[in-house]
Amino acid sequence: MATKKSSRIDVKKTYKLYINGAFPRSESGRVFEVTAKNGDFLANPALASRKDLRDAVTAARAAQAGWSKATAYNRRADSLPNC
Repeated sequence: MATKKSSRIDVKKTYKLYINGAFPRSESGRVFEVTAKNGDFLANPALASRKDLRDAVTAARAAQAGWSKATAYNRRADSLPNC
């Protein structure tokens, strides 16, 4: 039995950053390819710029005081909102 060849284009997913509870694209718009040891494609994660890093550090510092006062149960619930 012959297999049917798909006419669809294989589009690789590009993963965004996670900063301050949101998923923004990298300011630079750059990504890099991650491959397995055998060369198979795995992912296209965003390549963060210096501004992206500053934004992430600023958001983390602002959230640290409230986060440290929360119980482990609440921290888990905050970090996994859809589970």
